This record gives sequence, C-alpha cells and structure tokens, in this order.
Amino acid sequence: MPRSRRSAPSPARNRSDGERTRYASGTPWEPKVGYSRAVRVGDRIYVSGTTATAADGSLVGRGDAYAQTVQALDNIERALAALGSRREDIVRVRVYVTDIGDFEAIARALGERFREVRPANTLVQVAALIDPAMKVEVDADAEVSADR
Repeated sequence: MPRSRRSAPSPARNRSDGERTRYASGTPWEPKVGYSRAVRVGDRIYVSGTTATAADGSLVGRGDAYAQTVQALDNIERALAALGSRREDIVRVRVYVTDIGDFEAIARALGERFREVRPANTLVQVAALIDPAMKVEVDADAEVSADR
C-alpha cells in the first residue's frame, strides 16, 4: 500500500544500545521490516532506504524526480543531524532510480548538495520501489569528524 494512504509516522527518535545508536524516522516499514533509518556505530553512520517522504507521511514531489531527490537528501541530513553528523561527513551515496531517464534531474539535485563534498556515488536503475509513485531512494554512509 502506498505510504500516502497510511497514518502519519510516529515522531522520530533515537535509541542507544551501548555503542550502537539507532534513528527511527517513523515510517511504517521500519518496525514491519525490522530496520532503522540510520544507525551510528562509533564514528560511522549508515543511512538506509531514504525516499521523499514528508513528516506527515505523504510523498513529496509525485512525478518529479528532482523534488523527490531533494526531499530524500533532506531526510538523510535530518537523520545525520539526529546522530551528531552532517552532510559534509558523507563518504558514500547509493541512489536507486526507477527510470534512468530521470538521471539529469537527479544528478542536478545530487550536484547541488555534493559538489564540494564529492562522496563516492553509485546510481542504478531498479525495477520498482516500495511505492510505485516513488522515483528515487538513497542510502548514505558518513564518517563523523573527530571534533564531534
């Protein structure tokens, strides 16, 4: 069932188990599938399966790959901030797209955020995402600077 038909997500939260701190964005898939939006272990943060979901659970940028990429990146930055990090700490990005024809729009959004950071980046086309209206999903890995 598309995300926009579900109830609003629960508030974002962090949970720490010793050296591992998890960030939950509140999407219904996290508890159902058994994953966290982001996990910090030591100075490394892994952000997974991030789409253009707004705080109210709706999909941002329906039909617009650029707008969806921008929202997904905003969501990643929110998760990083909750775990004591920022965009400049990102070292690797993986982008999954449902239509490689959207490359220019997606590349523009990525370039606006990462032109100076220049993380390793992979972009691949996939058959589908969890909601057919989703065009982009992004993963990011970050290494937190020693001063934070």
